[in-house]
Amino acid sequence: MFVTTAGRADIEIIELARKLATDLKIPFIPRRKRSIHDIQFENGTDDCLVYGKDRLELYRYEEKEPFFFHPNLAMIRLKRLKNGESDPLLVAGDIKEGDSVLDCTLGLGADSIVASFAVGEDGHVVALEDNQFLALLVDQGLKTWNDADDGMISAMRRIEVIQADHNAFLKTLPDNHVDVVYFDPMFEETIQESNGIKGLAHFAAANNLTMEIINEAKRVARKRVVLKDHFRSTRFQQFGFDVLKRKTSKFHFGFISIS
Repeated sequence: MFVTTAGRADIEIIELARKLATDLKIPFIPRRKRSIHDIQFENGTDDCLVYGKDRLELYRYEEKEPFFFHPNLAMIRLKRLKNGESDPLLVAGDIKEGDSVLDCTLGLGADSIVASFAVGEDGHVVALEDNQFLALLVDQGLKTWNDADDGMISAMRRIEVIQADHNAFLKTLPDNHVDVVYFDPMFEETIQESNGIKGLAHFAAANNLTMEIINEAKRVARKRVVLKDHFRSTRFQQFGFDVLKRKTSKFHFGFISIS
């Protein structure tokens, strides 16, 4: 991985990009009017992080389109909530105002945004992401995105992003530490999704769930452990989740209630 800038970067952007590279301990390569593909080809076929005025972008080698933060799915889900509809994550987790939620698989952040909106100012959402570059990109997006209403922006700003492996992180937490522990791992079976999700699959850590991880989650949770997975996934039955089946969806939510 290396850092470069957007095509027409001013001195301030260049210096910020240099600082980012220093902080991440990866090379900074000046753009010098070259295409991203050319820079990648000249420097060892690496993925790269592009620092621009409005956003960060992750470019996988030989991919034409970048991966970047956009809360599109969260916007749609929050609109439905405001119209009085339910959200399957909130139902599966029995997530209420004032609750604390540990999202073990941040991804693009949509689930964390919905959870943060639901728990409100008195609640707390912590989101974990193993990949440091994906964690950085989404964290910055959550802190800087402004094209939304005040309720959604407040929900985004309240999310605490931590770059960590969820298995190791769970082991550091005391018993009954949060109300809900949530997992949205890479599906066992491929679903044809948008280009954004395809980009996510490359950068997100593909950590398989194990009984050890589920047991840690059950220890840490006060109310429920929640799993989102493909509708044909074997993990629901394997780990003992009650499944909320949705006829029109290719993925379901399951939950384990903590007695």
